[in-house]
Amino acid sequence: MGGLIPGWSVALLLVVAVVAANLPFLSERLFALGPRRAPKAFWWRVLEWLVYSTLVALLGRAIESHLGQTSPVRWEFVAVWVCVMATLAFPGFVWRHLRRGA
Repeated sequence: MGGLIPGWSVALLLVVAVVAANLPFLSERLFALGPRRAPKAFWWRVLEWLVYSTLVALLGRAIESHLGQTSPVRWEFVAVWVCVMATLAFPGFVWRHLRRGA
């Protein structure tokens, strides 16, 4: 069987989601590759988080379509996805804005 095995694809997607959710809070560079901003404004971090969240969702959609039939994306999915990514970003947010300044 070629391609990704479903169990591995889920694990891969979760690891990518955790890294992508925390990356805006761990790097002072714009989108982790751009010029260094010290300190980077909070709205840049939110923008990066939204872009990374969208990219991870698109990766999940590509994996889903590779493994079989895709399900429709309705507003409920988007709401849950934003909540999941916000939960995954919590450690980076705490480290950047609550713990690091102490």
